[in-house]
Amino acid sequence: MSCEEQKLKTNKEAGPMRVMVTGGSGLLGKAIEHVVLHEGGKLEGEEWFFLSSKDANLVDLEQTKAVFEKYRPTHVIHLAAKVGGLYLHMRDNLYFLTDNLKINDNVLQTAYNMKVTKVVSCLSSCIFPDKTTYPIDETMYGIRIHNGPPHDSNFGYSYAKRMIDVLNKAYFQQHGCRYTAVIPTNVFGPYDNFEIENGHVLSALMNKTYKAKKEGTALTVCGSGAPRRQFVYSLDLGRLIIWTLREYNEISPIILTVEEDAEVAIKDAVEMIAEAFNFEGEIKYDTSMSDGQLKKTASNAKLRRYRPDFTFTPLKDAIKMTCDWLTANYDTART
Repeated sequence: MSCEEQKLKTNKEAGPMRVMVTGGSGLLGKAIEHVVLHEGGKLEGEEWFFLSSKDANLVDLEQTKAVFEKYRPTHVIHLAAKVGGLYLHMRDNLYFLTDNLKINDNVLQTAYNMKVTKVVSCLSSCIFPDKTTYPIDETMYGIRIHNGPPHDSNFGYSYAKRMIDVLNKAYFQQHGCRYTAVIPTNVFGPYDNFEIENGHVLSALMNKTYKAKKEGTALTVCGSGAPRRQFVYSLDLGRLIIWTLREYNEISPIILTVEEDAEVAIKDAVEMIAEAFNFEGEIKYDTSMSDGQLKKTASNAKLRRYRPDFTFTPLKDAIKMTCDWLTANYDTART
């Protein structure tokens, strides 16, 4: 039975969804769980399963098959990935390439074999070409995503993520499978990885600022603070991913991000973090450290065609809420 036939069969039976979320204990998984459990994101009769690495090592095909057999999902939100901060990616590009290729192939192959109706995978803005015109969009099955190599700092992770888009297109072409992907820009929020060495830029800076205030030292920021990014609050993204699962039927990926004019310099974000923590110490920029990609502006025009009225949480407010969460949960957070 093809994916399209399975979809028609499932629709006729009209049974409730059984949604399995890989990477369910991470930043986005926790955000989706919050929306499902506390914002009415779960419809009557539905079952949601949030997996962590303790449930299965998705690099291993047999473990992937076993967890699908256990939960028998009709729908999958695929968030699991091997991921780290800029400097960890620069050091271990091979590791991030090979493990993520295995994870993604195992999940989609098993989803097909188990006749899963729909899979929504999560890509990353780092897949965008390093040398391109801005803003980036999703034109023609994401052809602009593949139009040139990604930034060299994290090419392993980026190419592995790009291949999800290729796999989705191939599964649709050959089997009629409704597999798609979302492309968020820089995500942050509660339950993030706040490790200074391995966390993403905002989460690492929040931890640095928290420690600098506590210890009465200066805050040192890696790089010049000049790179610009579109930051997205994790709960906003969780709401949009659930919408994608229910309503978005294209195979082509969709970029989920704030408007282009909401892009800010890292230096501006640092000042918002300092204000959120009431940090009044010295802020130093270590320009001997790499800035990474200076910009990777993405267009949300496609999202706005579908969801013109969706309201993103203002960045300053989202940073304040995340800093407050970190302060309240510092002993148990990933720091």
